[in-house]
Amino acid sequence: MKKALIVVLGMVCLVVLQNCSGGKKAAKVPPVSYEKDVVPIIQASCTPCHFPPDGKKQALNTYDSVKAHIDAVLFRVKLPKEDAKFMPFKSKKPALTVDQIAVLEKWQKQNMHK
Repeated sequence: MKKALIVVLGMVCLVVLQNCSGGKKAAKVPPVSYEKDVVPIIQASCTPCHFPPDGKKQALNTYDSVKAHIDAVLFRVKLPKEDAKFMPFKSKKPALTVDQIAVLEKWQKQNMHK
């Protein structure tokens, strides 16, 4: 009788531990998407200066151009606003938020998927 009770209690503990929230896998977060996540930031912050035909600066209107220049973009948007190389230039647009910069950094770290 005692052995049966110990076995039943052991099985109950095992079931409880298996269903514990700590044992569940975390929901998979989708990677940052160029089209869905990056384009809106670039369009809002880099037009018209970096979008042909009006823009005369380094074009950032395509996936390939943003991918090729992401290091420079991140460098410049993180500079102090008083720095001459800070972007967006001369406060023509609001500075990127911490969250927007984090999206660009995450996209870069995730191999810049389209």
